Amino acid sequence: MTTASRLPIQARGASAVTDPIPLAGGRLTVGVVRVGNSVRRPLNDSSEFVQALLDLFERRGFSGAPRYLGQADGIDILSYLPGDVPARFQVWEDRQVAAAGELLRAMHEASRGSGLAGRFPVVCHHDPGPNNAVFRDGLPVAWIDFDMAAPGSPMEDIGYAAWSWCISSKRPTSVDRQAEQVKILVDSYGLEGPERAVVVDSILERQARNARFWAAILAGPGVRQTSPEAIASRIEWSRREFAFTYSSRTSFEDALA
Repeated sequence: MTTASRLPIQARGASAVTDPIPLAGGRLTVGVVRVGNSVRRPLNDSSEFVQALLDLFERRGFSGAPRYLGQADGIDILSYLPGDVPARFQVWEDRQVAAAGELLRAMHEASRGSGLAGRFPVVCHHDPGPNNAVFRDGLPVAWIDFDMAAPGSPMEDIGYAAWSWCISSKRPTSVDRQAEQVKILVDSYGLEGPERAVVVDSILERQARNARFWAAILAGPGVRQTSPEAIASRIEWSRREFAFTYSSRTSFEDALA
């Protein structure tokens, strides 16, 4: 897909240039800024796919993601979504967990059967945690940061969302309460049939994959936005969460039965 049809930027709704405001919180992409009502991100290997995905969402009427506005001077330009993005994971209310499940299902349905999904059911976000959700009036209403998006199974995102929105080895709530929230998320997503029986397996797989992902970042070349010590901490955190979920899997599975 060429970028020529995307320019000039102003015609797509980006504001006139003002002083850029750095946007913190991203763990992998450096140099993301807000300029007026747009967000500007350095081009990367995922830019072409993200452009096509956001265009697909716009054509199919999915409003829970930024709009792609164009490219200029090595920068992807997206619409800015007003709202709040949580800085840290926390204990979420049931209504927030339910809204996250509904938003995840809507995103998946917006890519289902598309050429971008290919032989897979949908395009997955692959990082649909609260840190990549825009909140308005206390509820998640949109996803951001699609750099890791790729064709996949909905269970990949469901597993990660169930973990990041509902489960924590250090959370003050009980395992049974966490299991209740996993059920709320899965129910609000609308997951039925035999796939409910493998939700816990999907959570465990995503926790193990997260440890492998950060280990690969730590071992790989190039400049890292995060220090080696912080990456090692994320690997250990992922392993700890895996052990917690594995030891509590009966509680989670009983809640989903």
